[in-house]
Amino acid sequence: MTRTTGLVAASGVLVALLVFSALRPYDRTTWLLEVLPVLVALPLLWMTYRRYPLTSVLYVLIFVHAVVLIAGGAYTYARVPFGFQIAETLGLTRNPYDKIGHFFQGFVPALLAREILVRGGHVHGTKMLAFVVVCIALAISAAYELIEWLAAALLGQGADEFLGTQGDPWDTQSDMLCALIGAVSALALFARVQDRQIARLR
Repeated sequence: MTRTTGLVAASGVLVALLVFSALRPYDRTTWLLEVLPVLVALPLLWMTYRRYPLTSVLYVLIFVHAVVLIAGGAYTYARVPFGFQIAETLGLTRNPYDKIGHFFQGFVPALLAREILVRGGHVHGTKMLAFVVVCIALAISAAYELIEWLAAALLGQGADEFLGTQGDPWDTQSDMLCALIGAVSALALFARVQDRQIARLR
């Protein structure tokens, strides 16, 4: 299977999941807010595919992140069944699925930012590159928390499902910590793989 065929198949799966999740979501507004990044990213990735294709590892991770977002939109993060299974296994008092979402919110944007910076030659030096990438990932996480705050201000009680705090007063801080862990983990696990694939793209 060629790379393009694989991307077409992955896109088809995501579209099918989006349609299925939209049929009977727990909360329609929450569904839209959670899957909006997928609705924006999917056509954008195809529009830029020919003139600025990404590495295969990044496409795969974007796909995984999209699935995480779609599941969170369908059930709301506090009600995703997989999260309850994790909570039961680890003896947790709350559904931790939202932390998985915020982990990927740091993990995938970090690699996306790194790829753009490396290919454009915008940052020189491995340590400085890692620092800038982590800062960008944290900035994206902070921006998302501001969006959540704005949603809460505009929607009032209607934003509870989108916020998914589950009564945790430190939810915002722990969300950003998960994004930080995700960004650092991404660099540790995939930086070398990404460099090899970038070299092949060139």
